[in-house]
Amino acid sequence: MTIHADLHHVIYALSDALDLVGVDDVAHGKRVGIMAAACARAEGLGEADASFLFDLGMLHDIGVSSTSTHNHLVEEFDWEDSQIHCEVGHALLTSFPPLAPMAQPVRYHHTRWDAMPADLPPGLARQANRLYLADRVDALAAPYYADNSTLQNMESIRNGIAAHTGSYFAPDLVEAFMAASRTEAFWLMLEPRSIQACLVDQLARVEPFPASMGDLRHLAVIFARIVDAKSPFTAEHSLGVARLARFLAERLGVPGENCDKLEIAGLLHDLGKLRVPDEILDKPGRLDSRERRIINTHSFETYQILRNIDGFEDIARWAAYHHEEPDGSGYPFHLRGDTLSLEARILRVADIFQAMVQNRPYRQGLSVPEVSSFMRMLADTGHIDAEVTAVLLADTGRAIEVALPVFPSLPDGRRIREAASPG
Repeated sequence: MTIHADLHHVIYALSDALDLVGVDDVAHGKRVGIMAAACARAEGLGEADASFLFDLGMLHDIGVSSTSTHNHLVEEFDWEDSQIHCEVGHALLTSFPPLAPMAQPVRYHHTRWDAMPADLPPGLARQANRLYLADRVDALAAPYYADNSTLQNMESIRNGIAAHTGSYFAPDLVEAFMAASRTEAFWLMLEPRSIQACLVDQLARVEPFPASMGDLRHLAVIFARIVDAKSPFTAEHSLGVARLARFLAERLGVPGENCDKLEIAGLLHDLGKLRVPDEILDKPGRLDSRERRIINTHSFETYQILRNIDGFEDIARWAAYHHEEPDGSGYPFHLRGDTLSLEARILRVADIFQAMVQNRPYRQGLSVPEVSSFMRMLADTGHIDAEVTAVLLADTGRAIEVALPVFPSLPDGRRIREAASPG
């Protein structure tokens, strides 16, 4: 039996992970999608085009992992390094055929209309500029979301966009925005309760797209790249955890379907870290109590995202439980070992082992004797499962090889962190 999941449903749920990068503002992509679709309808485009722009808005910031990058993008109308995340997003989307049509619009969604490449097909240029316009509307509206004063400031936002007609934005696209945004409903759609209703309505409009296990794994790899690009401390971690979890599961006799699902859970287990501020995740020293409480929320955030995907029930639990300990002292649910499935216990061991053998900026990875001693100590003191640990330690050298793969390159040959680094 395979996972029965709809690709639209999976993408909409995983877009929650992209929105987590905003930390305190967690609906940027959804608002951009709603506005882009509304402007398309005001322009007279058909429902297929409006739906495409809705999805495009949801995923347009797929190249953003850093909270500091997000803050620049929503706090400044234009930013010197804004093109970097566009290039990363383009590379990620190009690698996945179902989403490849979004790649070019994402690449140019921070390019001014008067600077659009002359050889870019007009239809793609307009898609990118529609997206840029909606994205900048959201940036102008950002100061007003917290106190619900967007409606009171709608004219200043509209005027801010109109002032860039012909330079940043195509004149007829500005005209369509002005027509769509003159109504109160346009702005009220951007409130949290309305956003959820818009998502439900949009899912009802689109044709089902059954996702294969290959599709799901490929999409999970993309999101693992996004998470691991957030910090030099996490680079290549998720793929290594996924590979090692499958390696251990196969040796423990876990059925093939559950091995597939466990691999996806490993790829997605740290999604919630996208909401952890950069300065906490990148801190090389010991975290204080406040910082520890913040980082301890990440596995619950992962659960909140994955639990909304039909067919991901097991994946959501296994991914969320990767910091639960057999004695009940883990987090976020404080479950005991006798309530944790074998798959969840495997992922816990794989997560720790991979982190210990991986080189980090502040230390070298542990050697075979060092990591063997460390993992044995954790098992003896009840912090990890003894049976899973025994299988791991039976071939520690091979486990290290599995846990430290060469991370797949982007289409242009770079790894995602290289592509995301200015200069």
